Amino acid sequence: MKINKSLSMIATLTLMAGALAACGSNSNSGSNASPEGSEPAATESASPSASAPASEEASDELAPEDGATLVVWETKEMMARMEEIGKEFTAKYNIPVKVEEVSEADQINKLINDGPAGVGPDIVIYPHDNLGKAVAAGLILPNDYFEEETKAENSEASIKAFTFDGVLYGYPRSVETYAMFYNKDLVQTPAKSYDEIIEFAKTFNDPKNNKYALLFEQNFYYQYSFLATPGGYVYGNGGIDTNDIGLNNDAAIAGAKLYQKLHEIIPMKTADATFDVKKGLFTSGKLAYDINGPWAIADYKKSGVNFGIAPLPTIDGKPNVSFSGVKGFSVSSFSKYPNAAKLFTRFATTKEEQLKDFQELGTLPSNKEAAADPAVTADPLLIGILEQFSNSTPMPAVPQMGNVWTPGQSAMADIWDNNKDPKAALDNAVKQIQDANAATK
Repeated sequence: MKINKSLSMIATLTLMAGALAACGSNSNSGSNASPEGSEPAATESASPSASAPASEEASDELAPEDGATLVVWETKEMMARMEEIGKEFTAKYNIPVKVEEVSEADQINKLINDGPAGVGPDIVIYPHDNLGKAVAAGLILPNDYFEEETKAENSEASIKAFTFDGVLYGYPRSVETYAMFYNKDLVQTPAKSYDEIIEFAKTFNDPKNNKYALLFEQNFYYQYSFLATPGGYVYGNGGIDTNDIGLNNDAAIAGAKLYQKLHEIIPMKTADATFDVKKGLFTSGKLAYDINGPWAIADYKKSGVNFGIAPLPTIDGKPNVSFSGVKGFSVSSFSKYPNAAKLFTRFATTKEEQLKDFQELGTLPSNKEAAADPAVTADPLLIGILEQFSNSTPMPAVPQMGNVWTPGQSAMADIWDNNKDPKAALDNAVKQIQDANAATK
């Protein structure tokens, strides 16, 4: 791919409005009211003066609470980086920060119980598809004090992703989708289609010695691409019509049949295809293709494996449609120190910190200046991620998205592990989603 085309794709990353326009802000469910008792003081809601640097004046005006200490929930892969940010923040503000391991996908569900019990965090970090659920449950505070700075500095799409019913609740951190990592010592030219990978596996696979052509984590975040590429979808009208579920239409069923066929070259239970298993096999030269995301780049670089990144394989000649998303921070409505927590989220999502995230972990910045930095645009590994991003679809951010993950993953596991008829499995999943949605109306 020519360099000018690659740089154009980088520029696309900073805009992404078309790809993520349906996220959050278009939803007609949820409430834009703050949780009871969470209204900020009058001095907090005032916009920083235009005559001074916004970040400096905002920080000067927003005073942290006396004796403040903060707890941040962070996923395993990002723990060391977040602890580093915490130390920097403590050195600047003299506010202790404790980082606790909780996966991003589980944070909002866990906060539902831990927040009211007084054992939750001050700050959560999660993918945008959980936003609607968090707002509807009154779990998070609006991004009010640093709203102007956040909107000015981050891509329009990432702002939309963390906006619900016109209210900005998040502090964007990164944008992402997944693509196909390949070991260059095992594959000279990456496969274009799943049919090519199936053929390659006939001569490469050796399951007795843990040698595989292809692996991917068996959760619905990755499995969805098999349903979406032929023409399936979660919710209609850009992800907001929860009465229109397209996970069991004819196109989705056809994609599920291809997914089921791949079990022939991946004779492994869904529960065994974990991130750590894939990482070990890929870095030791026993896995040719690994479907993964930018969060894996840093570790793979450190391992010394010679790898590249390409778009996901096509399905029946169609470009593969992956889930895309935005990850970001929000302040818990149960925090005893909301001012200190707002200061931390602002501190942790600046251009400087997002560039450090990229350099240490490979995450793609939502900050426009960081995304355009030469350190980002010169990285050839990002070309495959960005090419795949152009074919991705955003995860719906309506509260009812929380009703999709478990039934979807269970159906795909049944198709894979138990050889269940794809139509029957997906029909059952859709029925469960419909019942769960009806119960919340």
